[in-house]
Amino acid sequence: MMNQDSENRPKRKVLRGLVVSDKMAKTRVISVEHVVKHAFYDKTLRRNHKFYAHDEANESKSGDLVEIVSPRPLSALKRWRISRIVEKAAR
Repeated sequence: MMNQDSENRPKRKVLRGLVVSDKMAKTRVISVEHVVKHAFYDKTLRRNHKFYAHDEANESKSGDLVEIVSPRPLSALKRWRISRIVEKAAR
């Protein structure tokens, strides 16, 4: 039997990106690339966006491919949490 709150709660956003910085304690900077099409020129453009994500166990390192989800805000900058490491970087 499901809780009524869980039925009305929206799905969490899930993004996949590359860890570009692991210099902070329990925080990683994740670069997520997305593809957009220019409105006038119809050209395909690659854009990057950086997100600060919480990593409780400090297990992800720079270069890892990770999946991040959107929980409640954790701090002034952190709005994401690392859910799993998809692929470890070759070191």
